[in-house]
Amino acid sequence: MTAPTLQTTSFIGGRHLPTLKTYPNIDPATGDLIGDVSRASADEVDRAVAAAAKAQREWRRSSPEQRSTLLVAAGTRIRANREELARLESEDTGKPLTQAYADVDVCARYFEYYGHTIEAYYGAQIPMADDMHVYTRREPYGVTGHIVAWNYPLQLIGRAAATSLATGNCAVAKPADETPRTTVRLAEIIQEAGFPRGAFNVVVGLGAEAGDALAKHPGVAHLGFVGSTATGSLIAHAAADRVIPTVLELGGKSANVVFPDADIDGAVPSLVRSFIQNAGQTCSAGARLLVHASVHDEVVEKMGRAVAEITVGRGTDDPGLGPLVSSRQLDRVQGFLNELDPAQVAVGGGRPAGLGGVLENGAFVSPTIVTGVDPAQRIFHEEVFGPVVAVSTFEDDEEALALANGTEYGLVSAVWTRDLSRAHRLAHEIEAGQVFVNTYGAGGGVELPFGGYKKSGYGREKSIEAFDEYTQTKTVVIKL
Repeated sequence: MTAPTLQTTSFIGGRHLPTLKTYPNIDPATGDLIGDVSRASADEVDRAVAAAAKAQREWRRSSPEQRSTLLVAAGTRIRANREELARLESEDTGKPLTQAYADVDVCARYFEYYGHTIEAYYGAQIPMADDMHVYTRREPYGVTGHIVAWNYPLQLIGRAAATSLATGNCAVAKPADETPRTTVRLAEIIQEAGFPRGAFNVVVGLGAEAGDALAKHPGVAHLGFVGSTATGSLIAHAAADRVIPTVLELGGKSANVVFPDADIDGAVPSLVRSFIQNAGQTCSAGARLLVHASVHDEVVEKMGRAVAEITVGRGTDDPGLGPLVSSRQLDRVQGFLNELDPAQVAVGGGRPAGLGGVLENGAFVSPTIVTGVDPAQRIFHEEVFGPVVAVSTFEDDEEALALANGTEYGLVSAVWTRDLSRAHRLAHEIEAGQVFVNTYGAGGGVELPFGGYKKSGYGREKSIEAFDEYTQTKTVVIKL
């Protein structure tokens, strides 16, 4: 990494831009200082948007072939820097190295995938009369702004940057306060791959300062946001004030729905992984488990045994479960657990045993299974964003569907059954952007459209469908 190691700086117009004001970047596993982060202001955001606008004037004229070549080259360079990127990601987020390596690979895949598909993306010819030639063009918006969460920095920025650049836009990204380093390194890699200076810029700093300035900047023509529903609403209002489009990927309270005919032994590894991956800090986490009453005890018992085998520790030591991203997030998770009747906590519920020494002040919480959850309880319908699953029972298909749809979110759901008629029926009736059957998640799912129903957001990222979000249609009509 060419940036100063003691201060993570903004990267604007191909150069690092430090600031006098900084804030600390804290290791979530130990509570120790990793380094300082520049505290960018509205001035740095102005510079970044200006740099992107300047680069975009030429970039929009580049051919799909040219963009494809550079995107694939960026993907290759991301893979070449896999070790460095994974370690930075693990240190900042606390996630196990194995998961951080997967994030690097998915980030590279976005650049490769969009590099390979952009050459097959084009408008349409529309038949009208013999003396009329009508066609459509898909044109870029200009400068796109991206404000993302701290849980998957490389994946979230990677998919936004690759889609924006592939479609002829240029971009300004604001990574989360807690996890800025891989985004800055990615900006360096993108420039090293041959993209114009200013094609991809990064402003680091606090969300209330740099993030707010980017969301409200008049030079930004399109906004993308990943984070909480409350902040997403503010982003949407800022975009509405300027009448610009947004893509919002917000919260989730996703459910695994387990029927008595399911392959329980086959399901348990996915059920556990869906709520502990990334320490449960995933918008699409399987944070609710809806299980038929007749198999409830079996499912909970087998999940408890699987959870007992999970190792906990510092992310860079590659355990099964790392810390939460910050002490503030730990307080949030513990707040949910403190509201419960202790009898509801079947597994976990506190700090893992045996974490002394350098990990004594880390933001750790045990994998936790909460049973007997009533839909009226806050843990049933609000995001915990920790390794906690809320278990409720149902008696029939109708009750299962009502529970699955019983929150204001609709990001992901899964149905576990051998009955294909039931699987298809529920897949159609569950209100979620993705529904899985006898599996959960997609290992990055670059090819799959991803986005929410209800308060989980709107617009779609990933897949070729994302190109539609980052372009606008122009219709051309010529009288022959």
